Amino acid sequence: MSDGQKPNLDLIRMVQQARMAHDAQAVPSQIAAVYWIEAKAPDAALPTARAGEWLIVTDTQRVDALWARIKAATENGQLGYKSKVATAAHGTDTHAREIRVCTIDADDSPDVRRVEAALRALGYDGPIRYRRAAQ
Repeated sequence: MSDGQKPNLDLIRMVQQARMAHDAQAVPSQIAAVYWIEAKAPDAALPTARAGEWLIVTDTQRVDALWARIKAATENGQLGYKSKVATAAHGTDTHAREIRVCTIDADDSPDVRRVEAALRALGYDGPIRYRRAAQ
């Protein structure tokens, strides 16, 4: 903070909890007020500086059903520490929606592959790519 004050961690925590309560009931195709909806794994470790993410591109007709499966798996601790879905288009395709499944450490190959296998087990058989998360 510019004036030397420490951030109010209680306020930050309250805002985060309110956001997660909102996101718990949100349906991607019906939300326009926020750009991303998130789901978090309970008691997940914090990501390292080498965090990564699986990127899935779907469309407005399939995003809600796919997100419901990914959200549930994330909240059940079956995927990464967090997943998120875009509520607006990325790029020029106005019907495209992106889902990201975040992993703790991109250098942890067994965990990265485990998450990919879990996504496939959820029934997703389309294109998927992995990258280090933006810092």
